[in-house]
Amino acid sequence: MIPRYSRPDMVAIWSPETKFRIWYEIEAHACEAMANLGVIPRENADAVWKAKDVEFDVARIDEIEAVTKHDVIAFLTHLAEHVGSEEARFVHQGMTSSDVLDTCFNVQLVRASDILIADIKALLAALKRRAIEHKDTVRIGRSHGIHAEPTTMGLTFARFYAEMDRNLNRMEKARFEIATGAISGAVGTFANIDPRVEEHVCAQLGLEPEPISTQVIPRDRHAAFFATLGVIGSSIENIATEIRHMQRTEVLEAEEFFSAGQKGSSAMPHKRNPVLTENLTGLARLVRMAVVPAMENVALWHERDISHSSVERNIGPDTTITLDFALARLTSVVDKLVIYPDNMLANMNKFRGLVMSQRVLLALTQAGVSREDSYKMVQRNAMKVWEEGKDFKTELLGDADVLAALSAEEIEEKFDLGYHTKHVDTIFARVFKD
Repeated sequence: MIPRYSRPDMVAIWSPETKFRIWYEIEAHACEAMANLGVIPRENADAVWKAKDVEFDVARIDEIEAVTKHDVIAFLTHLAEHVGSEEARFVHQGMTSSDVLDTCFNVQLVRASDILIADIKALLAALKRRAIEHKDTVRIGRSHGIHAEPTTMGLTFARFYAEMDRNLNRMEKARFEIATGAISGAVGTFANIDPRVEEHVCAQLGLEPEPISTQVIPRDRHAAFFATLGVIGSSIENIATEIRHMQRTEVLEAEEFFSAGQKGSSAMPHKRNPVLTENLTGLARLVRMAVVPAMENVALWHERDISHSSVERNIGPDTTITLDFALARLTSVVDKLVIYPDNMLANMNKFRGLVMSQRVLLALTQAGVSREDSYKMVQRNAMKVWEEGKDFKTELLGDADVLAALSAEEIEEKFDLGYHTKHVDTIFARVFKD
């Protein structure tokens, strides 16, 4: 991923230096396990561990690979240059390249998961803080982009909190499912390596042994992992889209923080654009872009092929780096989001009480009027608000049919905003559970 949308901790997980360090640990732990089992001499295993502080030379490994056309062999050759060819002669015994590649990939995904889980928790904290802050800040709810009924800004934040809390649960499950390793040899039969070696290596790396691994770890695990990242990306876009809508000039219920010296347009000095949430919408698309290729990686020929390899070399780093950046950016946006309660109230009152239509409809039916007739009575007065700019309550109070069923006091009562927010505390208790 380009540096513009990258953060250093996640980038470091995918660096060549980190990859080769994990490869080394896999090989060294495998040698240690084989020495424990008496399969190889102890001194050879100990010799491999003497390289534990070595900084592997990426350029040298690339140089060797240019000849061998095989990355794992290139690394093993370079390792032997540090350990000694005689001392390293039992390294990789009974193993195949996928044992190293797949186990390393899953270690990297687990580490990436830990960062993403921390990112989601930070976003949840920001959403909760803003939800509590604006629990009673009334705004109009919209369906199809059209005024519906009153809600609160706190409920909007709480809704996003609940969605991200589900994503936290999904991410934790995805981490659990991807945390497997395989040291099972060619076609996964353990013919040339003891299963106890796999158990030892996985334990040292914080993984569980893959129950059955052909020559590769089954890619349904990875498909589920990247699908989870895709869902999280969609949730980011969901929040970003709401903020973008609220920042529209004719709405202006909230806007991204605009810092001193910031410029919104090269041509129009007045502009304050929702550039961060627009950026998040684009980044979400990049995260979801990995989902279909990850799904298509599940179907491999027989015990293995490498059609998945080129895909994963790209989507592993790019998707986790992008999502890490997007979650951090969204957290900052939510933290600094400027809210305009007066504009929210003004927008809700723009159509002069029209949003209370359902309360009047229900009151008429409860007063004995059929639902069909009640709907007609309310709608004909509502249309005067839309088409002629009338005041909804005034029109109802002047409608003889409505007054035949409801008193003026009963009609007046139907315009109480508190009616729509009376269960906010109940919803908050469900969402935040504290």
